[in-house]
Amino acid sequence: MAFLKFNKSELVNLGYSLRREIILPSKTGAYCNTSIVTCNTRRYHGLLSVPIDAFGSFRYVLLSSLDESLTLRSKRFNLGIHCYGDVYEPRGHKYIVDFDADPVPKVTYKIGEIVFTKELVMAPDQNQLLLQYTLVSAPAKVRLSLKPFLAFRRVHDLTHENSAARTGYQEIPGGVAFNLYEGFPDLNLQMSRKAEFGYSPCWYKNITYSDEMRRGFDCREDLFVPGSFEIDLSAGESVVFSASADAPVAPAGLKRRFAALLDRIGPITSFHDQLVRSADSLIRNSHGRKQIVAGYSWLLTGLLRETLCSLPGLTLYGKNDPKEFEEILDNLIEDNAERFYHRTTQVEAPLMLAVVLQQYIAFGASAKKVWAKYGKVLSDVLDSYLPGRRQEVTMHPNGLLWAQMDGVALSWMNTYAYGRAITERAGYQVETNALWYNAICLALSLEKGKEFARKWTPVKELIEKNYQPTFWNQDLGFLADYVDGYGQHMELRPNQLWPVSLDFKPVSDEVISEVMRVVNAELVTRRGVRSLSPRDVRYKGVYEGTQLERDEAYYNGCAFPYLLSQYCYASFNMMGEGFIKRAEWLTEGFYEDLSKHGVGSFSELYDGDPPHEAHGAISSALTVAALLNINWLINKYREESSCVY
Repeated sequence: MAFLKFNKSELVNLGYSLRREIILPSKTGAYCNTSIVTCNTRRYHGLLSVPIDAFGSFRYVLLSSLDESLTLRSKRFNLGIHCYGDVYEPRGHKYIVDFDADPVPKVTYKIGEIVFTKELVMAPDQNQLLLQYTLVSAPAKVRLSLKPFLAFRRVHDLTHENSAARTGYQEIPGGVAFNLYEGFPDLNLQMSRKAEFGYSPCWYKNITYSDEMRRGFDCREDLFVPGSFEIDLSAGESVVFSASADAPVAPAGLKRRFAALLDRIGPITSFHDQLVRSADSLIRNSHGRKQIVAGYSWLLTGLLRETLCSLPGLTLYGKNDPKEFEEILDNLIEDNAERFYHRTTQVEAPLMLAVVLQQYIAFGASAKKVWAKYGKVLSDVLDSYLPGRRQEVTMHPNGLLWAQMDGVALSWMNTYAYGRAITERAGYQVETNALWYNAICLALSLEKGKEFARKWTPVKELIEKNYQPTFWNQDLGFLADYVDGYGQHMELRPNQLWPVSLDFKPVSDEVISEVMRVVNAELVTRRGVRSLSPRDVRYKGVYEGTQLERDEAYYNGCAFPYLLSQYCYASFNMMGEGFIKRAEWLTEGFYEDLSKHGVGSFSELYDGDPPHEAHGAISSALTVAALLNINWLINKYREESSCVY
């Protein structure tokens, strides 16, 4: 039995089904992303979107959709569905009776005596999507028609009818190839057995993406339809359709390849299986080089902060693969020398390297070997924060880091509206300085050289002297979010989780206890930690409305799942095994949401207000990593508890 299923009443209700998406990523960075009824609702949706090296490795939608039609005894049934303004036409979703999400998405259609299925598989190592169509039962032979809708545009953009499009095609074994514009790879469309391709080119205009319309974005585009494939099927027969941006393949091997990929994927039997599969899907291996994809379907690959935050969770706690951990970290360091050592708009991000190394050591790596390999990197990172090294952030005489660049949001809270930073936070940032202290303490604990100790011990002592007096507010009972020339800014935000959860903490136990009391009362939800307290006048508990309203809500109320890992570190440090039950309760809520937003995947953020609806990227590396991290902590404390008795 499938782990995730939907019934007919849910599927035919477009208000329900169009808000649920599937994501099938490839290790190459390609993906298939659409709704569970295969009606595209976002500009990012497409059956085959691929990174193109010639265009900076940005992703481009090649095959937007594929309309299936069945003809029985001269009567035609169109299974496709598109939105044109407020009208959906055709309305093929009315024939859907079942949807299974695993091991691969499988849609079942029923039209009278006809039962027909469609299964989708993304090749893990190629820019190739395979669809297997099976005529399960029918009273007579049925003609299957497949009509491809081509886009050939960047995932962030929209396309329209134009004279520059090269609308011709080239015959290839088992199909045809298209290439609408210079510089693009060929889109090879093939079938596992001989089919007729009827060339009848036209543009379908004003196809509307309802999610983009709801957000107030440009939402209409024209797609090129070159014609259709036609093939006859008898009851019990299957045929495989391949869409690929790689070289054409032998058509006769497509069915075997589909079956082999299906066997390789295997079933999902538990929520942990789903987490591990998600973790693996977020690791890209393009041209033999591994990086982490921040999220599907529009977040970028190889980002500094997102990679550092998610790396231990995905590779260690998810896949138990230290070799992959080091490979990705090495690539990140090589790719981000400018950000690590010279300048970055996320001033705390380079300091997170220390946290990553601490987690690696806690997982079982030799501290001596870790420092031998990465010690110079961390030391150089620390040096880069000394006076005169960076323009955006520098150490002050009190040992604390001051971050300021007018008009620039120098932290992870980096949304902008009309060019204006919504949360600029110029000054001493509570999390940046906690990470600064933690990194210095780690380096001092591992580096045995006397010169290093003479250089950094005084800085460590300065931070210990000044951190708590700078940020702690005794009257309110929590830490300032940042401090500038006007004093403490007492917005209650989750950034103060870092000083109370890191291995080396710059605050006292009494402060930790008070901070956690307030965080528990005002920020923690079952879907993440709120980015701002509901008591704040700027709080926006629902991520909806115009672009400006959503941007303002992003860091002023939305709940971020990834912050739960820092919350759980702090809570386990305080309560030990006594926190296990609450940690389990916090993670169970995400499993309840597996049939929402991204089906079988874990979302980037949630509303701060109940019922905490999911938003953002449907598959988030930060969220997946945090849940795996928390599961690891639960198991760790459970094992330690059992050893005691």
